[in-house]
Amino acid sequence: MTYQRRQPPNLLKQQLKLSSLIIPEYYAAHTAIWSGEYNEYLGDGGRGSLKSTFAATEVVLLVMRVPNIHAVVLRKVGNTLATSVWPEYNRVIDRMGIRHLWKQTKKPYTLTYIPTGQTIQFYGLDDPGKLKSIAVPFGYFGVMHFEEFDQYDGPEEIRNVEQSVFRGGPFSFSFKTFNSPAMARHWVNRYKREAKPKQFRHHTTYLTTPPEWLGPRFFDDAETLKQRDPVAYAHEYLGEVVGCGTAVFENLELRPITSEEIAGFDRRYYGLDFGWYPDPNHFGGMSYDHARQTVYIYEEHRAQKETDAQLAEAINRHLHDEIIGDSAANRSIATLRDLGFSRLRGCRKYAAHGGTSVTDGMKWLQSRAKIVIDPQRCPWTAREFSEYEYALDKKTGEVMPGFVDAANHSIDMTRYALEDVWQKRGVQNA
Repeated sequence: MTYQRRQPPNLLKQQLKLSSLIIPEYYAAHTAIWSGEYNEYLGDGGRGSLKSTFAATEVVLLVMRVPNIHAVVLRKVGNTLATSVWPEYNRVIDRMGIRHLWKQTKKPYTLTYIPTGQTIQFYGLDDPGKLKSIAVPFGYFGVMHFEEFDQYDGPEEIRNVEQSVFRGGPFSFSFKTFNSPAMARHWVNRYKREAKPKQFRHHTTYLTTPPEWLGPRFFDDAETLKQRDPVAYAHEYLGEVVGCGTAVFENLELRPITSEEIAGFDRRYYGLDFGWYPDPNHFGGMSYDHARQTVYIYEEHRAQKETDAQLAEAINRHLHDEIIGDSAANRSIATLRDLGFSRLRGCRKYAAHGGTSVTDGMKWLQSRAKIVIDPQRCPWTAREFSEYEYALDKKTGEVMPGFVDAANHSIDMTRYALEDVWQKRGVQNA
């Protein structure tokens, strides 16, 4: 993505300094936006992290310095514009000391850059027809800001908006800012886990915000909630995905696992959960660090309506590795062994202390210090582990015992792959 940057007027050169507009936490993000290497900023976090202020600042700067572009600022509900993004953008302009360069119009909400006539237009998506009819007097829409990104209906709605607005012109950039939803299965948390090469991701909290930007009351309230309700504090102020107390795995860490890390693993384990449709075949590769009690999952293959021959071709590079699969799929195991996977075997239906292979294996996984999953290499595994929850009693709302047998193909695969570890040493001591 390349674009010709307009030289700012002399007045801007005298008045605008990066350090006066954004805090140091955002310097790298500012550099990334202006590098031309990205077309999307995904900014999430907790309260007081200034992510919305940062996005507004960058949108204003882009309109002033990139010729012929206009911007659209969106909220899901139109009647929230007057109390959120509209005053935020005006505060940014006032802070820059450039109020005299911008004209305000309230019907519809529009900011016009007087030297060129470029605009920043504000709309709600509760009336989609309005967005289809928006227009500019010249140039094109090159910038869009989705504020409170988690409040929209889902990725399809976002795609439709971007396809409608970004039409023509060499430059386009989206800002998507929000407080992280508590539930892992929320569509925005899924969106965060998807790899996008031109997306700059940035998680921020109030802890990097200078106290004078927020005032002492904000920090006092945060500390009070931290002491009274640590989970609520983690969600509201740190922007963490905390769930609602029903998450099965509270020991997850989703992050890239580098090729160097993988090369350094002493032993690798492979598991296979068989399916057809709608249940998939799910194969995975991992390692286990006994000293740190940490599972690392870095490889997956997943497919529906996949024949045994197609599965064999897909995982052919593991032809001579030991693979442990679901022992209930005897026919598929036999077929794959005939196709050369001589070390493939079914799992053992083992139980200790009156438990079952499912409960013992699940408790062992829950008791590990960490389960590290690479969400780019293993998107389905990251999704299932993150979203796997205990069932709730429909009448009482209380958590029910046992584990739900649904959307858990990667979890079963992991139990199979590591059964030699947790069965040999026991659930408590492995």
